[in-house]
Amino acid sequence: MDKQPLEDDLMLVQRAQAGNAEAVGLLFDRHYPTMFRYFYARVRQQQQAEDLAGELFTRMVHHLPSFEPAGVPFRAWLFRIAYNLTMDHFRVQNGRPLESLAQAQPVAQPEQNPVRRVEQQMNNETLLAALETLVPDQRQVLILRFMMGLSLQETAVIMERSLSAVKAMQHRGLKIMRASLAQVEL
Repeated sequence: MDKQPLEDDLMLVQRAQAGNAEAVGLLFDRHYPTMFRYFYARVRQQQQAEDLAGELFTRMVHHLPSFEPAGVPFRAWLFRIAYNLTMDHFRVQNGRPLESLAQAQPVAQPEQNPVRRVEQQMNNETLLAALETLVPDQRQVLILRFMMGLSLQETAVIMERSLSAVKAMQHRGLKIMRASLAQVEL
């Protein structure tokens, strides 16, 4: 990741902390697509993902005055809020089962041809099913690392775990997923 977006985030955060509404809007525009994808990967329901993303940015605005640029990077700080929101969401569900993979609505690109969309959906369902075989922390690590593209360090900060613990969870999670996916191929 290049340094420019981080520097831009810092500049925008400082402007937003000074009361500049346009800077808040630019932070929203810059981070909403990624945060929506994160929530969608976790809850697999578009409306819930949109609601959670909206709540995330409400909390961002509320807590922005307490953000310290010398602490964690802004993106990691935002993901930490998103992680907490996701955990709250699942606690509220009180063990209610999530929507099945068969019922999940894909977020497809309209320009894709139908055959490619079906193939991609089948691959996504296979990967999501393999993710479901993991314990929650392993699943969280793999989503943050490979679906969201975060670094090991950012993932450790978000999950409030040591770097070595995140590496171990990633290693075990990938090993379990490989075994799960190998069974599907048989």
